[in-house]
Amino acid sequence: MDDLLNLDGRIVVVSGAGGGGIGTTVTELAAAAGATVVAVSRRQDNLDQHVGPLADKGLPVVTVAADASTDEGIAAVLDAVRSTAGRTGARLHGLVNIAGGAAPSTWMPSTRVTRDDWRALFAANLETAFFMSQAVAVELRSEGSPGSIVSVSSISGMNTAPFHIAYGTAKAAVVAMTRTMAVELALDGIRVNAVAPGVTETAASATYVDADPERDRQAIAMGRRGTPREQAGAILFLLSDLSGYVTGQTLLVDGGLDLKWSHLAADNTSLFLKDESFRSTISRL
Repeated sequence: MDDLLNLDGRIVVVSGAGGGGIGTTVTELAAAAGATVVAVSRRQDNLDQHVGPLADKGLPVVTVAADASTDEGIAAVLDAVRSTAGRTGARLHGLVNIAGGAAPSTWMPSTRVTRDDWRALFAANLETAFFMSQAVAVELRSEGSPGSIVSVSSISGMNTAPFHIAYGTAKAAVVAMTRTMAVELALDGIRVNAVAPGVTETAASATYVDADPERDRQAIAMGRRGTPREQAGAILFLLSDLSGYVTGQTLLVDGGLDLKWSHLAADNTSLFLKDESFRSTISRL
C-alpha cells in the first residue's frame, strides 16, 4: 500500500503553492511522499514565508517565483522542471493547479457583473489552469511519460453560486476542462482529475467566512469546515498510483455540504418533522 502512495523519483509542480493554505499543504504532503516539488507562486516573499520552512526541514522543494497566468511564467516553470530533472534524475509526473480564487469584492448580484469582472475571474480560475495543464501535458508527451494532472474546482462549480456567478461558472468550466482533457490524454497514460473543496479553513476563506460553529453544524453534514490537509489528502490520492484507474473525475471534498437540503436541521433531520418523538427516534438510528 505504501508503494502506491510513493512519489519517489517524480517531479510534481504545484501552481499556487505560496499562499499558506491548500497549495502549501499539497507541497508538503507530496514532498513527504517522496516527490521533488516545484512550488510556484507569483511572489517570492510568499514562497519564502510558507514554502521555505519545508525546505529547511529537508523536504525536496524547489521554489519558482513566476506568474502562471502568462506564457513567460509557464516557460519559467518548465525551465525549472527540466533543470530539476537534470540535477536529480527525477522525471516529471504531476501538476496541481491551485492558483486562482476570488477577492471578497467579486461577490455581487449577477445583474452587476461587468465584462472586466467576468474576464478577470475566468483568467484566474480557468485560463491559468488550462494553459498550465496544456504545457505539462505537452512536456509529458514529449518525454513519453505517464502523469497526473489535478485541478482545484469548487463546490461553487458543482452547484449554484448565488451572488458569485463568474467564480462559480469558471469553476464549473474547470470540471468540463478536466473531463475533456482526460479523454484526449488517456491513451498517453496522463490522468486528469479535479477536486471541488467545500468551505475550508484557509486565510483566503477567512476574508469572507466568519467563525460560526453553530452555522457550520447547521449547514454541513459533518458539522464542521474542512482543513487544508484534508483537501491536500484528496489531491495526493489523485496524484498517486492509488488512483491509477481514475480519470476525468471531480472529487467533491466538502464534508457533505452539498448533501444538505435547506430544510435539514443541525442533526441532519428535517425541520418539517412536527413530531419530536419521531425526530428523536430517527436521530438515534
